[in-house]
Amino acid sequence: MTKDLPLRKIIHVDMDAFYASVEQLDNPELIGKPLAVGGGEKRGVVSAASYEARKFGVRSAMSGYMAKRNCPDLIFVPPRFDRYKEISQKIRAIFFDYTDLVEPLSLDEAYLDVTVNKKGNPSASLIAKEIRDRIFNELGLRASAGISINKFIAKVASDYNKPNGQKTVNPEEVLAFLEALEIRKFYGVGKVTAEKMYKVGIFTGLDLKNKSLEFLENNFGKSGTYYYHVVRGIHNSPVKPNRIPKSVGAERTFNENLSSEIFMLERLENIASELERRLKKSKIAGKTITLKIKYSDFTLQTRSKTIAYFIADKDLILEIAKELLYQEKLENSVRLLGISLANLNTPDKKKPEQESISVQLRFQF
Repeated sequence: MTKDLPLRKIIHVDMDAFYASVEQLDNPELIGKPLAVGGGEKRGVVSAASYEARKFGVRSAMSGYMAKRNCPDLIFVPPRFDRYKEISQKIRAIFFDYTDLVEPLSLDEAYLDVTVNKKGNPSASLIAKEIRDRIFNELGLRASAGISINKFIAKVASDYNKPNGQKTVNPEEVLAFLEALEIRKFYGVGKVTAEKMYKVGIFTGLDLKNKSLEFLENNFGKSGTYYYHVVRGIHNSPVKPNRIPKSVGAERTFNENLSSEIFMLERLENIASELERRLKKSKIAGKTITLKIKYSDFTLQTRSKTIAYFIADKDLILEIAKELLYQEKLENSVRLLGISLANLNTPDKKKPEQESISVQLRFQF
């Protein structure tokens, strides 16, 4: 074990059912009722669901039709992103009272590095509790938190006692915590990867830890290296106040399925215009263009092309998106199209993961 690795105090704060909770906050008649933010019509999609709705199996990204079938009493409300952003900014203002090292992941979650903090409080657990109390007392919303030595473990821990709870994983508890964890609860292991892991006998963190680096790389590629390290508590990515985006995109879901490329071209032009606006607002460009196609049966396909120069111009983006559209015959009618740009002209400040761990120190959490 290496003694010179940084031992941080990281908090991951995750708002509980954020969009739905804001709607219930603004309209008390919705409190305690199954609620979905999104569209309940034939083509609608659930953006977020209240905990009352989740009891019926309603989840984000579920079709409105399926959600209503699962929960006939489900109430749909249209999303109000300006309002969610307004509340999110107030939440972040609370975070900044404690540290300037705040890395937002989305409107409703963020990492905080409180190793050295503005309150001079040596206990990250007490800081997390104070932040959650302030969010509730000042804004009327509930949050959960995870506290540990790095971002990966804090992220996993924040889901441990949801809703309205927190979980601290102290340095000396890290390895045992990870070994006992179900593999599907590892951040970065989705449903497809979990099924693949089950097939090779990996069901828990301990099972994962018992696999060699070579085995994991052979079965999971570059992700295998990531899994090998995180199960050993190694994840040295710092909290980055200004996160560098890996891609920028825009997409649209259509009211009716599209079966003709001619109709799709008009939609792609609108999407390319929105993407250009976002790129220019962020003052970035990219080399890799990806066309996202979601078919009427909900299967997803992506087609990508990397060029030799950076682009952010709508016409150039659209030209390549058209090329990707005609690359091969469509498998079915289309319900969603999206265009994204990656391989951006932003500085890459990533540092290689270190292959050793230092969790033996006692640290007041």
